[in-house]
Amino acid sequence: MDNEKLIIVESPAKAKTIEKILGKEFKVLASYGHIRDLPEKELGVDIENNFKPKYVLLPSRKKIIDTIKDLSKKAEKLYLATDPDREGEAIAWHLVEELKLPKEKFTRIEFHEITPRAILEAIKNPREIDLDRVEAQQARRILDRLVGYELSPLLWEKVRKGLSAGRVQSVALRFICEREEEIEKFIPEEYWYIYGEFRDEEKVLYGKLILYKDEEVNVKNEQEVNKIIRILNCLDYRIDKVVIKEEKRTPPPPFITSTLQQEASKRFGFPVGKTMKIAQSLYEGVDIGNERIGLITYMRTDSTRIAPEAREEAVQYIESGFGKEYVGKEHKEKKKLGVQDAHEAIRPTSVFRDPEKIRKYLTDEQFKIYKLIWERFIASQMNHAIFEVVEIYIKGGDYVFLSKGKKLKFAGFMSLYMEKEENGEEKDEVNIDYVPEEGKNVKLTTLIPRQFFTEPPPRYTEATLVRTLEKYGVGRPSTYATIIETLKERKYVEVKDRTLVPTTLGKVVNDFLTKQFPHLIDVKFTARMEEDLDKIESGKVKAIEVLKKFYPAFKEELEKVSKNIGKIQVIEKTDEICPLCGSKLVIRENKNGKYYACSRYPECKYTKPIYEEAQGRCPLCGGVVVKKKAKKTKKTFWGCINYPECSFASPYEPLNEKCPQCGSTMLKGNGFKKCSNKDCNYIVWTGRRKRWKKSK
Repeated sequence: MDNEKLIIVESPAKAKTIEKILGKEFKVLASYGHIRDLPEKELGVDIENNFKPKYVLLPSRKKIIDTIKDLSKKAEKLYLATDPDREGEAIAWHLVEELKLPKEKFTRIEFHEITPRAILEAIKNPREIDLDRVEAQQARRILDRLVGYELSPLLWEKVRKGLSAGRVQSVALRFICEREEEIEKFIPEEYWYIYGEFRDEEKVLYGKLILYKDEEVNVKNEQEVNKIIRILNCLDYRIDKVVIKEEKRTPPPPFITSTLQQEASKRFGFPVGKTMKIAQSLYEGVDIGNERIGLITYMRTDSTRIAPEAREEAVQYIESGFGKEYVGKEHKEKKKLGVQDAHEAIRPTSVFRDPEKIRKYLTDEQFKIYKLIWERFIASQMNHAIFEVVEIYIKGGDYVFLSKGKKLKFAGFMSLYMEKEENGEEKDEVNIDYVPEEGKNVKLTTLIPRQFFTEPPPRYTEATLVRTLEKYGVGRPSTYATIIETLKERKYVEVKDRTLVPTTLGKVVNDFLTKQFPHLIDVKFTARMEEDLDKIESGKVKAIEVLKKFYPAFKEELEKVSKNIGKIQVIEKTDEICPLCGSKLVIRENKNGKYYACSRYPECKYTKPIYEEAQGRCPLCGGVVVKKKAKKTKKTFWGCINYPECSFASPYEPLNEKCPQCGSTMLKGNGFKKCSNKDCNYIVWTGRRKRWKKSK
């Protein structure tokens, strides 16, 4: 490939797209993400030598680095086209260091969408590696290593082996645990609303009681309700005032990483990690007929800014598809505190790639995310929606009812895009098609009292946790998905009905960290640390200043806690009674999972395992079947609780279903259901697997 130009990107999918766009003159290779990192089995940071990091080549990257090294010797020029963010900049720098490239041999290029225009423009305008951006990434990695490598062993010592703590992860856990504590302590309060139905000839108006003697009505119990209703039934009513006003609803801005994650969660129930994976595939490139192209711009961004050419394209589309009156004003985005603004908003690379027209080239999930991004971007450039708001005040004596509604006058952006509520439903709009005259008498026909109770704050969903992290400046768009996945993997939180619930282990770890390391797990402190990283990237401060300010206080706290705090038990209280001594049982955890134990341990040593039960009963004796773990192999299997009297054991879960051929219990496998009777060959495929091999 003499005189060929070599481009290095991060992912194979991205490489494939760019190579197809540029043709034979360019060879495009993928580094498969980071090629070097701090060593796994040692700290890898020389604290005494200004926190100098020790980087090692990842074993899995040796082969690709050897290939790049060989090709770069023959190549005319090497273009480093890794992602346009801190991590991408660091990967480019690591490539130069590992390959020992002379300055004249390589150049750095940056693009925010994988289209012919953007890539060719980047090649025409190369730049040097941004060392401030590299330094910011390096500082973040060192901070995370110092916290993780030194705090995690302390958790092993004081709580349990295998646990981890992280600079940002621990703050996210704190949010979840504090919300759960609010819910547990919450005491509901009773309140009532009184609704009235009024008739004006043949027309009906519904109103809610809002005022008494110009003060807000606050009804707390049924006794008060009955007293007010007796008075209301004796009054005459008239239309006291009618207010008609115009209300504008502004279109939402185009997506940034966090808002895309939130909206995909609300609409489709996608975890944030899944949303990012789908968005990444759309960014890196999809085959559309004979063309392979990136469909959206870079998906890790905190800015709603868009390129002028994108605005022009959107205006053209809106004018031709909806009309000139639907084009909104161009928004000049003001830079907010904490926003890096390194990349523009997430948008389609061309609005003329209508989602419906290219649907056949996309998976169902890709289509959902692409359509969402496309519609949101077009809507963001459209005119506001206009409502006619009608407020009808109905007065009787000193009491006032309010009947309120809206009438859509001009749909604007809402003709294309409606935001979803947290439950996935579109915002409810009440239409009023009848407006009475002021001073007109109306007749009260019905009073409807309704009892309510105040509700605790809702648990965090992945979407609302992301919104909270973003609000307080904790973490960055590129980290949110990883943070949440880590909390789930460590079993600090569970997902129940799409909400994040802290486990007993999560509560214990959070309690330990917040009490012993209040400075480290402080929300404001973590947000300031993110600001410091931004300052490093912009060249305002040096990484060494940030690290020297952080580490001594952290090290002092570590040593103090290690010396003064004893072992902490992970215990969950229950109402179960110990059969040996009559004390309460608690739930403890060890490496094999949860189990019941007497709260008087070590005086009473009663224990009882906690098993996950199968859906169906034992096909041999009808007993309960539970999930067990083999002592030697550590593999899980389903076994009868009546063992050794009953010998049933199987890798497949018994179901509450009978075989249609012989009536035996059905077993559930990975992608199939089969009969438990070895003499019956009945099997039903439930997944994509084409064949089933009978287990030995």
